[in-house]
Amino acid sequence: MEPLANKIRPRNLDDYIGQKHLVGEGKPLRLAIEQKHIFSFILWGTPGTGKTTLARIYANAINADFYELSAVSAGKEDIRKIIAKPREENRPKILFLDEIHRFNKAQQDFLLPFVESGELNLIGATTENPSFEVIPALLSRLRVFVLQEFSEEDMRKIIARTNFNLEEEAVEWLVSMANGDARQAITMLENTNRLYEEITLETLKETLQSKFLRYDKKGEEHYNLISAFIKSMRASQPDAAIYYLARMIEGGEDPKFIARRMVIFASEDIGIAQPTALVVANAVFRAVETIGLPEAGINLAHGVAYLSNCPKDKSAYEAYMSALDDAKRLGNLPVPLVVRNAPTGLMKKMGYGEGYEKYTKEDLLPEKIKKKKYFKNDKK
Repeated sequence: MEPLANKIRPRNLDDYIGQKHLVGEGKPLRLAIEQKHIFSFILWGTPGTGKTTLARIYANAINADFYELSAVSAGKEDIRKIIAKPREENRPKILFLDEIHRFNKAQQDFLLPFVESGELNLIGATTENPSFEVIPALLSRLRVFVLQEFSEEDMRKIIARTNFNLEEEAVEWLVSMANGDARQAITMLENTNRLYEEITLETLKETLQSKFLRYDKKGEEHYNLISAFIKSMRASQPDAAIYYLARMIEGGEDPKFIARRMVIFASEDIGIAQPTALVVANAVFRAVETIGLPEAGINLAHGVAYLSNCPKDKSAYEAYMSALDDAKRLGNLPVPLVVRNAPTGLMKKMGYGEGYEKYTKEDLLPEKIKKKKYFKNDKK
């Protein structure tokens, strides 16, 4: 039976919801599709943000021969078979490679000359930062588009497209549970519909607990486990965190994915409460790169136990996010003259750097946001 997510998948940009920064009027992907511009690119974003859908819309728009592979199970021979297939009426040949970050260096090296020559146009999809997971030679030939999680408004539109009759409280819960992942929301509705006569808030919650909802390691269960892992460290529960670590390792998770999340956690959740946490997390990441599995599991467990027991302080993270919001919202506010660089005599005459003191107590923020407090830490 065809999954509901496939049945309601948009076939063109007019039906596509979200990602306005990429497919809105005048935006890069829309222009590429409208102008039938043929090139290779990567779609980077969290699960359920429409990567596969965009790839198919693009391939259909340029009338390409479209092939889909998952890097989890595909290899060089699969690529050879696609290359060997004759083109139909000289149509471009597109390979959509899901989870491209799962391809190792040798596999990516093998793919490179076909992309470089234009014999194969590549669309890679990844949930991981391509700067870390795609070899530089291949990445330099790909444009990277970053997909954002669907907003609550987008999620409501996607849920409405399923044509299930839902009460508002069920919609609100579903939007919150899915956390910007359209596929997860659609799958939840589909499975609840199979299990129960009516979809309500209660039956949705029952389905979430049911064994009927189990995902493979490239789907939602993968993200459920990493979420539980992070939240267990955040709650200072090393036993739970090490259990979820073991689950991920046993399930075949990439240990670098886990180690990378630990590095982020060290700054986001522990921060200045214990600055050495970042040092330890980076050392664990390096050990994972150097040692490899199975022994790297011990390095990970060592780091997890340490990070779980560290005190937590999100003040630096929250300060950055607040400042980032102002930077986006307020634009390029003028930098005060006192802290401007003055490499020329003219600039010095204009007042650049005038009155600067190394340990000044003067507020150095732009005029519009003077006295704004981003970093709020009671211990300073």
